Amino acid sequence: MSTDFRRRLCRRQKPAPRLGQMLRPGLRPGRILRPAKTRGGALLAVLWLSAGLAAIALSVSSNVRSETDRVSTSGEGLRASYLASGAVERGILWVQWGFSGQTFSAPDGLPRFWTFNTRRLTMRFPSGDALVEVIPESSKLDINRASPDDLYRVVLAVSGDAERAQQITDGIIDWRSPVAEPSAFDQYYFSLGPTFRARHASLLEIEELLRVQGMSPELFYGNYTTGADGRLYARGGLRDCLSVWGSLGTFDVNTASPALMEAMGVTPEMAASLVATRQQRPFQNPRELAGTLPPRIAMGSGFSIYTLRASARLRRPDGSYSEVVRTAAATIKLFDPQKSPQALHILRWYDDAWSQAALPPYPGMTVRGGNVPGQPGFSGDLQP
Repeated sequence: MSTDFRRRLCRRQKPAPRLGQMLRPGLRPGRILRPAKTRGGALLAVLWLSAGLAAIALSVSSNVRSETDRVSTSGEGLRASYLASGAVERGILWVQWGFSGQTFSAPDGLPRFWTFNTRRLTMRFPSGDALVEVIPESSKLDINRASPDDLYRVVLAVSGDAERAQQITDGIIDWRSPVAEPSAFDQYYFSLGPTFRARHASLLEIEELLRVQGMSPELFYGNYTTGADGRLYARGGLRDCLSVWGSLGTFDVNTASPALMEAMGVTPEMAASLVATRQQRPFQNPRELAGTLPPRIAMGSGFSIYTLRASARLRRPDGSYSEVVRTAAATIKLFDPQKSPQALHILRWYDDAWSQAALPPYPGMTVRGGNVPGQPGFSGDLQP
């Protein structure tokens, strides 16, 4: 084939259209076909699907973490509860030994267990530590025999509200006094649901105080106060000041609640100082207090009914303590071993008995207001 013939043949043949220049039937020659704008749709769908799956995964992981923390806290709480109960039982045994005159000394000469001047027992277990307070019930005011004036001053020291304190005092007097006809307080109790009537006899349980008009759980059990750094800590209630096994005085300076001391004539500043001192060491010599306290606050002795209140906290493997704290308490009556074959009798057991003294404010917290946190007139910081 000659060169001239090949040249003419190539001129007749049209070049193949490139991508994007394919012609649709019916289009004029030379019209370029543009590609459809769907190339990024699949990628966008994949991105939206990935975002949805990520959101679901984040939600599931957050729920799993929350449930894990909840289960962990619940488990630590259960273990701490058993630790507190065990500390109370051990404390009862130590108090029984000390009450019967069985004294044992540690290598440093200090009492190994409990003596009459010991108001706190520190117990160390393999899984954690517990602090057990030994509180004579006679260091509380007898709610069945106290005068209206004493009751009013105690309730006022705890509540800080004069009108409410008078209402609660009148309700206590009505509750424990016999009447021939239903009283005005009974009419109020009849309007509640379920209805009830005041006992009009001596209180058998201090928890009956919760039914008195004007009373609230915060006043009875204690409440929480916010410190300067925003953290919460506990302050005591009327159950720390009143008892069905209490006395009319004198009240033990080592175990009487700050509110009770203030009600008996101790200034808020002095009460705060006594609390800070006895947290470091109990008063053991009456001469330390000579001329500084009113007659109804002094060194106590001759007790037979005690409340043992334990606050337990678990210890982590690194030596730090868990934030979970559980408490337990028991009220016991001790008998003279020379006169009774029975060593003691457990009068009450409490699975929850929060204590303001066992867990003082966090180190560095500035406390303002009240010898009991939240009350006016406080000066100085409580020591951890």
